[in-house]
Amino acid sequence: MKVVIQRVKKASVTIDGNVHSSIESGLLILLGISTDDDESDIKKLITKIPKLRIFNDADGKMNLSCSEIEGAYLVVSQFTLLADVRKGNRPSYINAALPNKAIPIYKEFLKQLETETGTVIQSGEFGADMKVELVNDGPVTIQIDSRS
Repeated sequence: MKVVIQRVKKASVTIDGNVHSSIESGLLILLGISTDDDESDIKKLITKIPKLRIFNDADGKMNLSCSEIEGAYLVVSQFTLLADVRKGNRPSYINAALPNKAIPIYKEFLKQLETETGTVIQSGEFGADMKVELVNDGPVTIQIDSRS
């Protein structure tokens, strides 16, 4: 499981011209689910993400977590994070989980993140053509692979 986490001032997901979900200050989490992912990958990420100290404290140092600033979370599924570009110029997505496996894992990730943070998690819609807008704060962008 791979995530790209962006510290944002605001972010939103639009589907078919309508805003599906939006947040103010917090984390935009792009989530890629691989064919090998399972419950243990969810747990690794869920225990790490809310505790990441990537928000500035009063001294301007990245010393606070999203939970400590009472920030929001927006999670968007993104199979392209599993792209393999080692051969040729057309990415291969063979490592990305198919929807029948990925959707339950995506839903469980959302559920566990909500439980861990005690806040309502905003999300995109799995498989939809989404337009994601964000104002990156910093910019601060962190990548995490649950397998490394």
